[in-house]
Amino acid sequence: MPTVELKVQRLSPDAKLPTYATPGAVGLDLYANDDITLPPGEFRTVSTGIAVELPQGYEAQIRPRSGLAAKYGITVLNSPGTIDTDYRGELKVVLINLGKHTFHIRKGMRIAQLVIHPSVKVNLKEANLSPTSRDTSGFGSTGTV
Repeated sequence: MPTVELKVQRLSPDAKLPTYATPGAVGLDLYANDDITLPPGEFRTVSTGIAVELPQGYEAQIRPRSGLAAKYGITVLNSPGTIDTDYRGELKVVLINLGKHTFHIRKGMRIAQLVIHPSVKVNLKEANLSPTSRDTSGFGSTGTV
């Protein structure tokens, strides 16, 4: 797997730096820097206590952790959250509780994943679009199962 350098700054002295859970992991685990109670149906913004400097040509995405979603119904509300190359503020995660029980987020808990991905800029060209076999058929047009 190719690697790039990601500069990370602790904004809080006790913030945990992101980590890969396994050698084959694509997402870095992000850790809560707050204790938060999350009632069913509600969302909260959770601090991580860190900021990053992405390399030019890359973006970061904040994605849910599958274990939190499957076991407790906790997910990232604006998934994936996009971090632009020029953003230098604190990484925060908007979590929502879609489960039936109050969930307690503890400082140091893994709350989301950070995935670094190459990005491209496009030059917009206004033009008539070429036809396809699908053309303008939308939701569900390729089958339901």
